[in-house]
Amino acid sequence: MNTASALSNTRLARCFATLREVDRAALVTYVMAGDPDADTSRRLLERLPAAGADIIELGMPFSDPMADGVAIQRAGQRALANGHTLIRTLEMVRDFRQVDDDTPIVLMGYLNPIQRFGESRFLQAAADAGVDGLILVDLPPEHGAALTAKARDLGLARIPLVAPTTPAERLPGLLAQGDGFVYRIAYNGITGGRHMAMEDRLETAVGELKRHTTLPIAVGFGIRDGQTAAAVARTADAVVVGSALVETLATQGTEAALALTRELAEAITIVR
Repeated sequence: MNTASALSNTRLARCFATLREVDRAALVTYVMAGDPDADTSRRLLERLPAAGADIIELGMPFSDPMADGVAIQRAGQRALANGHTLIRTLEMVRDFRQVDDDTPIVLMGYLNPIQRFGESRFLQAAADAGVDGLILVDLPPEHGAALTAKARDLGLARIPLVAPTTPAERLPGLLAQGDGFVYRIAYNGITGGRHMAMEDRLETAVGELKRHTTLPIAVGFGIRDGQTAAAVARTADAVVVGSALVETLATQGTEAALALTRELAEAITIVR
């Protein structure tokens, strides 16, 4: 059984505590840092909370992602082509904190850029910039204990990923390194499915996971509109939407991405 997180007075903890009081799931919006360009990305980041985003996942562009679908892959390629770097991603967070000191920001990505940057240097820089947590797709718990300990010392949540195929015997190791919330992947595959390919009996699956942790459970992958967001919000503590927002930004622009965010937030708000 995972004990209560030591990071009990962070932005993430306060966000979930506030939403529990009104019995509402959190809306977690994913956008890629630097996509389609630095200025547009920065302005969108600053406007997401007013549109209804409770938590923001900010993608760290990487040339060789393993879990991202076409939409997020292309977003990362656009950002890299425009010269976006890990340092610029941290600068975006630092700038965001000048106008918003409440909305949690979680960086999501892969270990390679962090290792090139320097693990300890990165963690300190992320904490100094105002980052609240990390989702590292390719860092298994067997190799993550040292990074998790350093992150906790700096007040950074290491958010674990749990898939439908995660064996029960692996859960204790995953969750022991978990803080902030648990990211429950809704289905086996990459991000950005065109249909809600979520496994049946999601309510049962989330309930079983809650037997092993006191952390909030967020569900992502395959959520593209208000209808699917509402379906997940009936069960989960948070709903994660990424590819749909990234696609909308790429094809229709910032205002359309913010309109989708408002649609998702409204659907989540009225479901309970």
